[in-house]
Amino acid sequence: MNTLFLIPARGGSKGLPGKNIMPLQGKPLILYSIELARQFSSDDMICVSTDEQEIIEVVNSVDLPVPFIRPPDLATDEANSYDVMCHAINEYALKGKQIDNLVLLQPTSPLRKSIHLEEAMALYHKDIDAVVSVKQSHSNPYFSLFEEGDNGYLEKSKELHITRRQDAPPVYEFNGAIYIVNTMSIKRYKSISELPKIVKYIMPKENSVDIDDLTDFKYCEFLMDQGIIAL
Repeated sequence: MNTLFLIPARGGSKGLPGKNIMPLQGKPLILYSIELARQFSSDDMICVSTDEQEIIEVVNSVDLPVPFIRPPDLATDEANSYDVMCHAINEYALKGKQIDNLVLLQPTSPLRKSIHLEEAMALYHKDIDAVVSVKQSHSNPYFSLFEEGDNGYLEKSKELHITRRQDAPPVYEFNGAIYIVNTMSIKRYKSISELPKIVKYIMPKENSVDIDDLTDFKYCEFLMDQGIIAL
């Protein structure tokens, strides 16, 4: 089975400019994902998809070649990870390499550990569409999530007659750390949310930080500086 480890890292970011190469404990953020991928794959099957020369230079500094430059239309705020996955698969097909499944590792999830990826990969098999890492959500549509009704008043998103949070069914949210996707499913559907056969891999909340802004970045620094997370 040919597995491509894809690390998407476009240059533009409104929430935190330059975040993919910001130093976290002295190391550019993207290197955490590269080092993790290298524990599972040879360099020829690790792909950093980027449009930014500065990111390319950081990647090259650890002797990892960048196989192609991401086109501008896939480096905008409107571009999504699904389109980036399709593009990478097509680029490797042009090189004569068939990809059976793809492991997406976002640079903005530096606190995932090798055991998390190992366990998630163990859940994957060719008869499903994807394995996706999640965390159990503290917000629950049966208890603490509300929508505004036609009358202007708040109503529970999903009705269930309970009075305690612990009686609500558990719900999960994607934490952005790990996506393992069947290549055939990528070609068949248009987004991860459309995939009908997704298996969850539950991660601890402290390892599930997804850096979107400076607050998230500082929280990662705090967790690492205090020894709460040891990588």
